[in-house]
Amino acid sequence: MQIHINGELQLIEGQKTLHELLSELHIKKEAVVCELNRTVVDKNLYHQVRLRDQDSLEIVHFVGGG
Repeated sequence: MQIHINGELQLIEGQKTLHELLSELHIKKEAVVCELNRTVVDKNLYHQVRLRDQDSLEIVHFVGGG
């Protein structure tokens, strides 16, 4: 299936949950906020949220600094 991740079209193999995709991308859920189709997803739901063809996913990383 194809989904847009941070504005770039990506080919994803098979059906995945948001948690599975983040794991494949080596992204820790504690360090990001995910917006799926313009809606922020609660971190507790990442295991339940299934990605679908043509979804739009924004992954926002936290950056520390001063």
